[in-house]
Amino acid sequence: MKGKVDLREPVIRKKDVLILEDGHFKPANVCIVTGAASGIGRATTLAMAANGVKVLCADVDEAGGEATVKMAQKLGGHAQFCRVDLTRDEQMEACVAQAAKLGAIKFLANIAGIQHIDAIENFPMAKYDLMQAIMLRAPFCLAKLVIPHIRKSRDGIGAVGNMASIHAHITTINKPVYNIVKFGLRGLTQSIAAEGDGKIRSFSISTGFISTPLALKQIPSQAEQRGITPEAVVRDVMLGKSRIKEMMTPIEAANLFVFGFSQHSRFLIGGDLLYDGGIVKTYR
Repeated sequence: MKGKVDLREPVIRKKDVLILEDGHFKPANVCIVTGAASGIGRATTLAMAANGVKVLCADVDEAGGEATVKMAQKLGGHAQFCRVDLTRDEQMEACVAQAAKLGAIKFLANIAGIQHIDAIENFPMAKYDLMQAIMLRAPFCLAKLVIPHIRKSRDGIGAVGNMASIHAHITTINKPVYNIVKFGLRGLTQSIAAEGDGKIRSFSISTGFISTPLALKQIPSQAEQRGITPEAVVRDVMLGKSRIKEMMTPIEAANLFVFGFSQHSRFLIGGDLLYDGGIVKTYR
């Protein structure tokens, strides 16, 4: 890795977006994206909107969500914000109802997430409950709400994409709940796919570190705690096992959702897209 670490969230340009020809990528169809106020959720909102789908971008951060809507409009897409607390069932129900007013719900991208780093014996149960609620229960609830809409659409075809992680394949110390929920998302993915009869697909996406605000905020504190440079944190700590010594960008992850939702992925049923720079599958 060369040069200084840029702690700013990468700018997304239309030329960075994977644009695919697909009969379901049209304004009559809707994609719900959670965690849409920043990071991968924002990038996925922009990518799906740029591909012609109407996007209901859901987040608890109203200012960030509205900023995402404006960015989508600049890319020539259509997005609408819905403020939603993913720990509240009635708010998720209202979010899906709002999406249904925009058109036929065809796609759901469960991306919202939080992090807490602590050993099991010190882990606060309140934080455990919150992470489970946002990152596993909410995706289940939203899938439960969305699947009937997909089934009643004209052709009954749609897909649910879940943002997993390398931590859905391997575990690291002091991230026990993050590990648990990401493994759980793969189970949810396969369960949806098993019940989808090949028409309602589900897939997960597993990546290493991505240059999102959640990850970038960890770099200065990690550098201070370890007495090393920010560059060394990224190269040796975050990407120590990766063959590629740079962080993936949010739009690169978002493009995987575009591909996963498209006709080009019709055999991606319950599968996991592992794009991690070789962390999980390669050894030295």
